[in-house]
Amino acid sequence: MEYIRLGGSDLKVSRICMGCMGFGDARNGQHSWTIDEAHAREIIKRGLELGINFFDTAIAYQSGTSEQYLGRALGDFARRDKVVVATKFLPRTNGEIEAGISGQEHIRRMVDKSLQNLGMDYVDLYICHMWDYRTPLYDMMEGLNNAVKAGKVRYIGISNCFAWQLCKANDLAEREGFAKFVSVQGHYNLIFREEEREMVPYCREENIAMTPYSALAGGRLSRHPGETSRRLQEDSYAHLKYDAARDQDAPILARVAELADRRGVSMTEISLAWLLTKVTAPIVGATKLRHVEGAAKAVELKLTVEECAWLEECYTPHPLVGVMAQNTAPAAGEAHVWSVGSQKI
Repeated sequence: MEYIRLGGSDLKVSRICMGCMGFGDARNGQHSWTIDEAHAREIIKRGLELGINFFDTAIAYQSGTSEQYLGRALGDFARRDKVVVATKFLPRTNGEIEAGISGQEHIRRMVDKSLQNLGMDYVDLYICHMWDYRTPLYDMMEGLNNAVKAGKVRYIGISNCFAWQLCKANDLAEREGFAKFVSVQGHYNLIFREEEREMVPYCREENIAMTPYSALAGGRLSRHPGETSRRLQEDSYAHLKYDAARDQDAPILARVAELADRRGVSMTEISLAWLLTKVTAPIVGATKLRHVEGAAKAVELKLTVEECAWLEECYTPHPLVGVMAQNTAPAAGEAHVWSVGSQKI
């Protein structure tokens, strides 16, 4: 395993971040395909054995059970100071806003609940799950800074935002002496490269780490055409993001499969090896041991400049999808595309 500094922080992370959205009680949350605690523990333990020290979860994942599974496993299998744990918090709910709960109080409550779920005293990276139009930016940044000052959070990051939003937030933080975002978690892979317009060059210029989600496009970049899996069949959110562009993406998937066969490796390794030339550490979900093993192997695979260019050649612009498609000021009562249980986020 290779390791790298996470942006301007002092966190040293593995080049693969284990995504934990696939861990959690399948009866209690957005997804029906998540795995139980026993299987999650096996995968986390195997990841640690392979040198993965970076883990990403969220309070939204299966109503907090993903955080619980991860925290218990790491408590049993790793020293706390040897792993880097990231989790994410949701925007305020309509009920909180109506009750007068401030952005700062919301963050305090979210941090404390995640720490309770994880069974930890602090998280290494605390991530704003999406841009919150209904909370004043100053309120949010001061609330995050308070969590850092309290020792509950070491560094902060953001997910699902535009480059101008990240720039605006960090500019405010710098002026006020608050903690700045050291990482951004966006939607980026071989068949969705819209981050390259502004986010990639901005992060390169500002030394902000990119830790993209959906690195394998919900399994589409890890399986030869025609192969399937439970997640490919049941992940409604991934269907929402990728089905409309199926024909558009087919030539790229075919090239990934062809290069994998030519190099004698998996599509997972090709797809992640390409992404590793662009970002700090892609977030890779795993619901089977072979998933985490394939991800770790990708770090060892070095693609040539010519191979990368060949994989990129067929790409054409995509419309924004998923949460980013709704990154606009919402109308009153409007729900985001992603729901967790009965709560809209």
